[in-house]
Amino acid sequence: MKAPAFDYVKPRSIQEVFELLAQYGDDARILAGGQTLMATLNMRLSDPRMLIDITGLPGMGQIERRGDVLNIGALVTHTAIESSGLVAELAPLLAAAAPHIAHRAIRNSGTWGGSIAYGDPAAEWPCCLVALDGTVVVQGKAGERRIKATDFFQDLYTTDLKPGEIVVAAEVPVVTRSSWCAFDELARRHGDYAVAGLAVVAEFDGIVARKVNLGLLGVGVIPLRAPRTEALLAGKTLDAATIEIAAASLKAELDPLPDLTHSADTKRHLATVLMRRLLQAAHASRAALAV
Repeated sequence: MKAPAFDYVKPRSIQEVFELLAQYGDDARILAGGQTLMATLNMRLSDPRMLIDITGLPGMGQIERRGDVLNIGALVTHTAIESSGLVAELAPLLAAAAPHIAHRAIRNSGTWGGSIAYGDPAAEWPCCLVALDGTVVVQGKAGERRIKATDFFQDLYTTDLKPGEIVVAAEVPVVTRSSWCAFDELARRHGDYAVAGLAVVAEFDGIVARKVNLGLLGVGVIPLRAPRTEALLAGKTLDAATIEIAAASLKAELDPLPDLTHSADTKRHLATVLMRRLLQAAHASRAALAV
């Protein structure tokens, strides 16, 4: 199929973006990387009158440390995150997740901010952002708002973005010596949407896990956390017995939505498989450091 007819403009300033959004309202769409938007246009799932291309805006394509957080601008591509030494050092979870995103051509064009703004519950960046207790930075005519990632994603493809606002950046805490993180997902083929995925972010005191965040993708209408299972893991050594108790807890806590090829039970099982793998890896890593 071909996209419907639309007007196109490439603003030179963010204020011009806000003026266009005010003028066109729901008839406008923001174009960043376009890897999601162009598909929805071609399938006639989106029918805007105006396409606002923000790729020329200054100040949204940087990755930089700001105190104890890593700030990533909305126009930073998936490939830039994947290849960034700063990300590998300060936010290794993102470096681990990046290769799972679709294929190279899409990672070369798709953007951090576009993925976050779209809020796909099967996408890697929203899942990682939730697991990391990150912050989404949005801006509109009234100024800037900072929203906790766990509050930003509200329903299927629905976020806390208000009319006239755009995502300009998102921030994640930088790792410390006590941090451990990992990402994995299960898909039918590399590059396909994951059947289930998991991001683990933990803080350790020796081999004891003081805090464990579990971010899940592909099992709900938003990227999920598992607070009951997280609470069970906190203050524990992640030995085999603890992991099995956590697996039973996660199975009871999750209520996945089935998709066209995978039942809710399948997704629940795969989520626990991933958790076992990553918690075992976390325990082995910390135990090795303690020797």
